[in-house]
Amino acid sequence: MEDEKKTIKPAAKKAGMTVKAKKKTAAARAVIYKGNGTIKINKVNVNAYAAGYIKELIMEPVRLAGDVIKEFNIDISVNGSGFMSQAIAARSCIAKAIVKAKGKKYKDLFIAYDRNLLVDDVRRVETKKPLGRKARKVKQRSKRWKLLLSFFSIFCGKVKWMFVVGKWLFQ
Repeated sequence: MEDEKKTIKPAAKKAGMTVKAKKKTAAARAVIYKGNGTIKINKVNVNAYAAGYIKELIMEPVRLAGDVIKEFNIDISVNGSGFMSQAIAARSCIAKAIVKAKGKKYKDLFIAYDRNLLVDDVRRVETKKPLGRKARKVKQRSKRWKLLLSFFSIFCGKVKWMFVVGKWLFQ
């Protein structure tokens, strides 16, 4: 066999690459492949999916990357949690897909801008505890009964003492 050097294809030339991101219970999975620059979330164009601030949040990595996105299409499927967590998970998916397709230059750019573009938020909702309504909320206890019981025990002790002293005096 001859010494053949295998040529390594850049990641962007593959049929499609998958990335995933999470925020709370929202999970986003994205596939990036060669195309003309369309971004779809749950099979809906990103312009129709969100408006205003949420659209700006989702498109942040695209603005940072510039014209690079014109070479690729990104299909994202998001489910779970609320609309804001889904937007953050989709945003993270877009950034991770660009980094996977183009490399370290964009990784450094995204981390310098906002670390949460590439690193998932690990915080989760704290679990509910027994005898409580929420994770940390506990039914309110009355301190009045403790006060009455302590007063009653002191008073009973004095009465008992008086009874003992009185009995001793009258004998």
